[in-house]
Amino acid sequence: MSSEPAVLAQSARRPLWRRAAPVTGLLLLSPFCAEYLIGYQGVLTSPVDLLVAVVFVLPIYGAPAVLIRDLTRRTGRGWPTLLLLATAAGLIQAGWIDQSLFNHRDFADGPLPTLLPGLDVDASQLLTFLVGHVVWSFGAPVAVIESCVPGRAGRPWLGWRGTAVLTVVYLAGAVFFTYQLVVLPDFHARPGQLIAVGAAVAAAAGAAFALPRRAPRAGGSVPPPWCAGLAALVLLAAFVTLNDQWAWRGVAVAAVALTLLGVLLAHWSRRPGWGQRHRLAVAAAALLLYGVLAFAVNPAHAPQPVLYASRGTILAGVVVLLSGAARRTVRARTDV
Repeated sequence: MSSEPAVLAQSARRPLWRRAAPVTGLLLLSPFCAEYLIGYQGVLTSPVDLLVAVVFVLPIYGAPAVLIRDLTRRTGRGWPTLLLLATAAGLIQAGWIDQSLFNHRDFADGPLPTLLPGLDVDASQLLTFLVGHVVWSFGAPVAVIESCVPGRAGRPWLGWRGTAVLTVVYLAGAVFFTYQLVVLPDFHARPGQLIAVGAAVAAAAGAAFALPRRAPRAGGSVPPPWCAGLAALVLLAAFVTLNDQWAWRGVAVAAVALTLLGVLLAHWSRRPGWGQRHRLAVAAAALLLYGVLAFAVNPAHAPQPVLYASRGTILAGVVVLLSGAARRTVRARTDV
């Protein structure tokens, strides 16, 4: 196995655009999936407006996505570590940066029937914000972009200079959006709430690096990629559609669906034969689910022809991206 300096030296010999392509792709795909794929930010009919909107929130989505992914790969760890780091980043986002977990005045659409006493956190919102960040802001975009460059999926993409630059970008974005969403609206979470978020962040980050670098392999076969994707699609759809229904019963069903998906993926991923095509299929299920649900999301009450044209164009773009990633993974497999 090549040492890290050798890998970085080999990467440095590639043309700049090839080295920058996956980083740029993840920097853009992460905020797009986090804020605009599902459509709750309204209908953007201009590609330029969409690009500007994505770049605007890039510091708090794209930058941490790349940093999380690179830290995981640089330390020789796998997806459990990446998802736990994504959990920590999601808690920072919802608990500290925009404080949406606690600001029910600006981030709640109606009654909160699953409010947890003491912390003043709604269980349904907690699941929505946290799982949204882990799956759609970070996890799925990483899987898709890594599938576009399968030969570099397990390697770091940044040197220390790039890491430092993106860290500064992330911190600057966190300060800016905290000012915009917390200071200016004059909402401040209680000290106890912020401390609880800090404890949860520390627990998630600690668990990420307490895990063994390589989980022991289990015997058995894995389902074909399409089957793993279908399972993810069904269970994620159950989570998204039921989490805010039926009060605590909906939260319970959504939590069960999410837990079942986690157990299945953990079980399958330890078996020989699980690979990049399976991870892409699961990520594709998440992105396609949001792309389809966006047709029913119309917060600004745009005319239906405009809504359908915008959502259809975005969904078609997602399909093209996923098809290209799938071709790259198949080609890499046949070249081995």
